[in-house]
Amino acid sequence: MSGGNNSRVVRIALTVVPVLLFFVAFLQQRIDVSAAPLQNQKPELVLRSGPMLKKLGLGYDPLLADIYWTRAVQYFGERVGVRGTTFELLGPLLDITTTLDPQLMVAYRFGAIFLAEPAPAGAGRPDLAVDLVKKGIAANPEQWRLYGDLGLIYSIHLKNYQKAAEAYLEGSKNPNAQIYMKAMAATVAQKGDSLETSKLIWGEVYGSTQDPLIKKRAMQHLESLDAEIDLKGLNKSSESYWAKFGRYPATIQELRDAGLVQGKLEDPEGYPYAMGAYGVPELNPQSPIVMEPDQKLPTQNH
Repeated sequence: MSGGNNSRVVRIALTVVPVLLFFVAFLQQRIDVSAAPLQNQKPELVLRSGPMLKKLGLGYDPLLADIYWTRAVQYFGERVGVRGTTFELLGPLLDITTTLDPQLMVAYRFGAIFLAEPAPAGAGRPDLAVDLVKKGIAANPEQWRLYGDLGLIYSIHLKNYQKAAEAYLEGSKNPNAQIYMKAMAATVAQKGDSLETSKLIWGEVYGSTQDPLIKKRAMQHLESLDAEIDLKGLNKSSESYWAKFGRYPATIQELRDAGLVQGKLEDPEGYPYAMGAYGVPELNPQSPIVMEPDQKLPTQNH
């Protein structure tokens, strides 16, 4: 390339780059300004802006998608864990993001978990999570991990084990899919609503991501499942205590003294289990482990 051509390229770059930077700064400002009004809009109205932004994006769709994905993560992060909070804009923000860049896998995979998790850990909208993952599969049929995400939502959050098994099985047909997809399909179909199934699924999520937020959430699920297994075992021992002594134990120590349990009897975070009313074992009030309402043990019948 001649010196004249080099100079021409430099001049063009010096002209185009500032324009691009101005466009990005202008877009960022517009998003900030419009954030407050969006809070009062219905999700249906916001959803329509995805295709419109794609038309107005001047070819910078991936850049816009990154900005909206960042906004979605910020929006989620500001609300997660806050009781009584709502996530009305999470679905629309994820829809806009994936409309602008249909190949942005992080938005499908992690966005679906944000949507599916029950409040206050997430939006509590597994139906929207299913729609998002199916959108990702339609745009990226070769991405077999999306079928695993779909299977997770169906099994963990919707308790639809037939659809979950179908999702895992369909994903396993991809020649690049790992063998555990077939094993997962068989396990879900056979065992359905079991702790073993849940631990297998969340263990795969924990091992397959480097995102600290998702990894932390997966570990929280694994710890709560381990605690649930422990508490169910203690509950059986409490029933045995009643059958032997005609009353329920007042403490975990009474179970130990009766020879019905042994070991440390601590949850995964190292907090000793406690004995609740009517001999129902429970987490230590100081434990950071959080169990979902359907994980808690029922009151004894005696």
